[in-house]
Amino acid sequence: MLKFENNYSFLLLLAILLLVWLFRIVIKWKKATIKQIGDERLITQLLRGYSAKRFQTKFILIAVALVLCVFGLANLQFPQKQEIINRKGIDVMIALDVSKSMLATDIQPNRLERAKLVVSELIDKLQGNKVGLVLFAGRAYLQTPLTTDQAAVKMYLNTASTASVPTQGTVIGEALQLCSNAFETKQKKYKSVVVLSDGEDHDESAFDVAKKMKETGIVIHTIGVGTTEGGQIIDPETNQLKLDKDGMPVLSKINEKELQALAETGSGTYQLLTDADAAANNILKEIDSMEKKSIEDYSQFSFQSLFQWFLFAAIALLIAELLIPERKIVNQ
Repeated sequence: MLKFENNYSFLLLLAILLLVWLFRIVIKWKKATIKQIGDERLITQLLRGYSAKRFQTKFILIAVALVLCVFGLANLQFPQKQEIINRKGIDVMIALDVSKSMLATDIQPNRLERAKLVVSELIDKLQGNKVGLVLFAGRAYLQTPLTTDQAAVKMYLNTASTASVPTQGTVIGEALQLCSNAFETKQKKYKSVVVLSDGEDHDESAFDVAKKMKETGIVIHTIGVGTTEGGQIIDPETNQLKLDKDGMPVLSKINEKELQALAETGSGTYQLLTDADAAANNILKEIDSMEKKSIEDYSQFSFQSLFQWFLFAAIALLIAELLIPERKIVNQ
């Protein structure tokens, strides 16, 4: 499909329209000036070698040449053939907890930002694999389906916040079900889920879902985000400490037992987040040990530019304009 590389160049057409408008004003001014002279014999004598048609033709050639230059700057392109690329990889769904407990500051700057850093590192290291993203709190939402476009996944990751899921809670089971639905059901391998959460709210349904996912060949890894000592939560709406019903600061602690049990149920591994790069490398090591499937993907289109043809045409018109004499030949 044809496309222009620099669409903003077309704004220059407004300047050309202004030039045409000024040209019309000049023509009207010349006609008015001629009428003011009044003496027809004198006017005929003065304009004996002048050709209004040639003057207009020369201007039209210049205007069209300028339009062609603008199209040259816009650079019309057409796509060349895409190449099919076959590679080996694993389908990886990432489930990220965005509940307000993830705003606890027991790890700096807070749990959510550290978890996002791990996910970003993991996405960078999963080149060649399909990656998808689910955000969850009191509800779970699919942000990106499985894709090899890591840049798109990171774009959604960067905008993830507690406001992404307004309903509070920690429905890991619902998040796992969404991840499961994102995989191809025909294959009983090549699939993995990575859950990042503090596991604060106990979700009994998560284990039932994890058992069913294990039967379909999905491996579940969990990363615990937080500390057993816990941390206070800064309410993003008030920028104040979150208080309980008694007016005391809420202390949020990680639930490692649930996250460990979930990973065990899903035949995966559990690790406590201490270092983002180390956590990403540990998950990558586990994924690399799995059997990989062939992934057929298309390379991006390469485009061939056509700007030079517009510039050649513009130059030809300007040369033609120079060759046209401004005055007509008059027999003495």
